[in-house]
Amino acid sequence: MKLKPLLLTLTALLAATVRHAVAAPDPNFHIYLCFGQSNMEGGGTMNESDKTVDPRFQVMADFDDPAKNRKFGQWYDAVPPLTKGSRGITMMDYFGRTMVANLPAKNRVGVIKLAVSGTRIELWDEDAFRGYLSGPLLNGDWKIAAANKYDNDPYAYLIKMAKLAQKDGVIRGILIHQGESNFEDKEWPKRVKKIYDDIIRDLSLNPKEVTLLAGEVVNADQKGDKANANVIMKDLPGVLPNSYVISSAGVPCNSDHLHFTADGQREMGRRYAVQMLQVLGYEAKLPKEPYVKIAPAAPAATPALPAAPDTKPKA
Repeated sequence: MKLKPLLLTLTALLAATVRHAVAAPDPNFHIYLCFGQSNMEGGGTMNESDKTVDPRFQVMADFDDPAKNRKFGQWYDAVPPLTKGSRGITMMDYFGRTMVANLPAKNRVGVIKLAVSGTRIELWDEDAFRGYLSGPLLNGDWKIAAANKYDNDPYAYLIKMAKLAQKDGVIRGILIHQGESNFEDKEWPKRVKKIYDDIIRDLSLNPKEVTLLAGEVVNADQKGDKANANVIMKDLPGVLPNSYVISSAGVPCNSDHLHFTADGQREMGRRYAVQMLQVLGYEAKLPKEPYVKIAPAAPAATPALPAAPDTKPKA
């Protein structure tokens, strides 16, 4: 007679386990796929306030990281550095922080962040990366080892992580910061569109629901060494619908004129978030001030009036 209650209990436990296993992704957990080169990798100096983060902002571990007690493919509070191979803060730190500060309390934000310094956009093209890594445009064999950490296929690694993330939430955007290595490549917008289309296909996403944000490189107003990339980048929205270019105007850089300062990283992250919040229908009210102060443009000098002619009679 005692067997029946036991069977009922086991049945209830099994049903609960099955329900948990097949639970639908949380529509309020917004996930962003982030990739690029060195400015995406980051490395800005952290301060004490950087070490405290709202637990609604999460990062997926890119590798097993015993030092941080992180396991690949699992979500953690987005305490910097976000990824095993990076150091310091990145613009994605302040993208996520700005997002959760302005979204309703029910929403969470998760980021997947991959980066390989000094590489062209072709690295993220499943059909082109092998030729790039073995071709004359590589410009440094060290980049091969840096790229191969992602199981010898950075795009496939991104998709593998994204598919894990889709079990938990909904992919709402793709954020890239890349262009320095393609600063003379007028085909860059088309290359980005090809990668975007591949991601949409491989993850069975609706392109109308997935925005792509591309951040400008160090601006010409900061004497950016690769600022011509921004000229090319302006064509992206005309090539790829539902894409936006994030301005780097006035954002400070390091002395190499390639990499943003720590405050520059914070400001670029804030600007990515401001645009994404607008797409989602929200206003960015926090932080109340940008992370960098942009001096107003000096007024144009008023031309001096010509001197009035001397009409006095001469002696």
